[in-house]
Amino acid sequence: MFFTNVWSTITRYYNFFLEGVQNTLIIAVFTVLFGTLLGILLAVAKMSNFKPLKWLSTAYIEFFRGTPLMVQLMFIFYGLPMIGITFPEIPFIENFQRFAAGIVAMSLNSAAYVAEVIRSGIQAVDVGQMEASRSLGFNKAQSMLLVILPQAIKNILPALGNEFVTVIKESSIVSVIGIADLMYRTNGVKAKNYKTLECLFIAAIIYFILTFVSSRLIALMERRMNRARK
Repeated sequence: MFFTNVWSTITRYYNFFLEGVQNTLIIAVFTVLFGTLLGILLAVAKMSNFKPLKWLSTAYIEFFRGTPLMVQLMFIFYGLPMIGITFPEIPFIENFQRFAAGIVAMSLNSAAYVAEVIRSGIQAVDVGQMEASRSLGFNKAQSMLLVILPQAIKNILPALGNEFVTVIKESSIVSVIGIADLMYRTNGVKAKNYKTLECLFIAAIIYFILTFVSSRLIALMERRMNRARK
């Protein structure tokens, strides 16, 4: 009976679940993109010899890693408008303000974790690489951007892949501010057919498929990069 209800729920409400998957992937992709870019800046700042910049990046990382994502999301969505900071409304993108708040909150949170991953990747690159690039006439910024970072990214690709998988799962939290992600649509279906366990089972399977496929793609990229090194 349980699996019969699961199948009937899928066949009747599959459009709801598909829309939720689409929005979940949009949030995850933009979160990882912006989180990685900000994480790189934070990692470089934390390794800087300029102490105020180093302290600022360290404080940022410790704060966002030490406070719940839910609190950060609520502060950005509800708190910023109270002090006059609002996201623009774009007519042709429905609920853009909610999406923007969700992506910003998750990106800021993800950047704190990515920064530590990238910092460890940079430190894993042999010190001689920096010295060699400087001897070729590169300044420190050029050496970091053109020589050190590309090697560090190769080393930390699995960890960045894991961050993408984590973001897919954690994106369910944006449903609390009304973003129609997979969890939000699942709750909507539950309210229509009152089949709570069946709907949660479907959501769990979809999340598993998304994370499993992402993990396999990342593993494939890693193997190809390892072959390229040989």
